[in-house]
Amino acid sequence: MNETLRTLRERRSVRSFLADPIPEHILDAILEAGTWAATGKNQQSPVMVVVRDKDTIDYMERLNAAVMGNPDGHPFYGAPVVVVVLADGDNYNWLRDGSLVMGNLMNAAHSLGVGSCWINRAQEVFDSEEGKALLRKWGLGENYRGVANCILGWPKGEFPAPKPRKADYIRKV
Repeated sequence: MNETLRTLRERRSVRSFLADPIPEHILDAILEAGTWAATGKNQQSPVMVVVRDKDTIDYMERLNAAVMGNPDGHPFYGAPVVVVVLADGDNYNWLRDGSLVMGNLMNAAHSLGVGSCWINRAQEVFDSEEGKALLRKWGLGENYRGVANCILGWPKGEFPAPKPRKADYIRKV
């Protein structure tokens, strides 16, 4: 089977991580894959903010958990890297563009043996005053909207087994 198709077929969300850092060259390869995602009219509206600082990850995780309605939750699952995917909210395709970046990040991570998971609630977090303060701290305008958080790290144990696809997933007309 073609390597790309194998990656697409075998990638799964990982929710249990080792604390070991991802080597810079591997992280850079994953991030570069994100830059090659298709975007509407090639306007490249997304940006990726790579967060490895534990205090910042913990703060973002608390904000995310509060939106989730579980302030004691740990929606980042101990991942040592969080890539916040944001996009220019003034761009009509901001959410679509950022979603394609997320897909590239997760597929590239899997192809390199790195676990990943799409974590929701970035939109709510970065629409909040606390989120807007992070945008300013990172040198981004308040027009940027949160698409998702891509958590990355070495998986504890094996990648989860794939679940069967539903029977009527494809319809040819």
